[in-house]
Amino acid sequence: MKKAMVFGAGLSGQGAIDLLKKSNYDIILVDDNSGISSKKAIDFLDDVNLFVKSPGISYNSLVLAAKDKNIPILNEIQLAYDYMKVNNYSTKIIAITGTNGKTTVTTKITELLTYAGFRAKFAGNIGVSLGALILEDKNLDYIVLELSSFQLENLTDFKADIALIVNLTPDHLERYSSLDEYYLTKFNICKNQDKNNIFILNKNSKEIENIVRKYSLQLNSHIFTVSKFSDNSNISVSNDFIRYNDEDVLSCKKVTLKGEHNLENILFIVAVAKLLDLSDENIQDFLYTTDNIEHRMENFYQYKNITFVNDSKGTNIDSSKYAIEAFKNCILICGGHDKKSDWNVLADIITKNNLKEVYLIGEISDLLKKFLLKNDFPAEKIHSLENIEKSLLYIKSHINPYEEQVVLLSPATSSYDQFKNFVERGNIFKDLVKKIFI
Repeated sequence: MKKAMVFGAGLSGQGAIDLLKKSNYDIILVDDNSGISSKKAIDFLDDVNLFVKSPGISYNSLVLAAKDKNIPILNEIQLAYDYMKVNNYSTKIIAITGTNGKTTVTTKITELLTYAGFRAKFAGNIGVSLGALILEDKNLDYIVLELSSFQLENLTDFKADIALIVNLTPDHLERYSSLDEYYLTKFNICKNQDKNNIFILNKNSKEIENIVRKYSLQLNSHIFTVSKFSDNSNISVSNDFIRYNDEDVLSCKKVTLKGEHNLENILFIVAVAKLLDLSDENIQDFLYTTDNIEHRMENFYQYKNITFVNDSKGTNIDSSKYAIEAFKNCILICGGHDKKSDWNVLADIITKNNLKEVYLIGEISDLLKKFLLKNDFPAEKIHSLENIEKSLLYIKSHINPYEEQVVLLSPATSSYDQFKNFVERGNIFKDLVKKIFI
């Protein structure tokens, strides 16, 4: 029997295990809690035919040992794609990546396709693994696949019918040796595409343009363009209308997803909709009524005159910048895992927007405080209180609840130092707010 080693027992790892069992593999699970240790696993590599690495796992000695032994190293996305090919799935794949906005784009494309009568579900970096989804349902019309840079590593021939990169900004420098390496990993989403597939190109992203030019990337797909400006793009904006070629599709003033960042997201949603021949009526009806996604600038609770906003999805500086600028002079709770970002940039954003107070949590608290003081942010407005609960208790003890103000959780980094993921962080924040402010 063929033998596979799966490194990591999270959603991705479990999805891989289920697929491998269906494909008659004997499985060795490597996981500190539910399998053998990575150190011990090295002794079993000689019998392994396939190595599946979960996206959050670093390239440690076990992964490098597997590579030295020329064992094929795949991720769960590639494994699931191979399974779909072998089993003749007719489901089309829409693959989405980017630094910011990919969850909104993924969620809303899925909801719009469902609204228009298609059988569509999302998977990947959101909700459920691709492996679990394809084993659950073989008869979907579309899978909308959110892919992180980590999930775009270790791909061989994965190919999406439609692929897009929403945008690129600095992130995950704790994982990659350079910003260019991170950006180039994002382009794995379209590296295997051909003229029968479509890549949606954001003409407003200088980072995307620079990477394509600098590395002479060959985009072999059919290119479909989007732009926030009035130009010759397939999807563009003119006189507050989003246009498809030369025709108005919907009014920017009527869409319920507000903000400059959401305009970019909407361009991609409309692009996919037009590529799949959805009617303007369906597009309008959906985008004039749909709600913001959970954990992204989510106005979820009111206590007297204090408004609480959950932006736990703000997992990098650029993402939190949108939230901070939207709620100027707010009380901000931020911090978490150290992703080796330029924290001076965050300190500058906080200072320029004249925030009322800043509550620092997580392992980067001391570092952020140092940069805030360096940027002349008042020391009396900085509170390092370790975690969300202590921050909320202190906020309640000393602010005036009858003064109109906003308490914003927008961490500007990932949550791994204190939480499983941004979803858990956001849910705990909401639960604590409702428990403390009653």
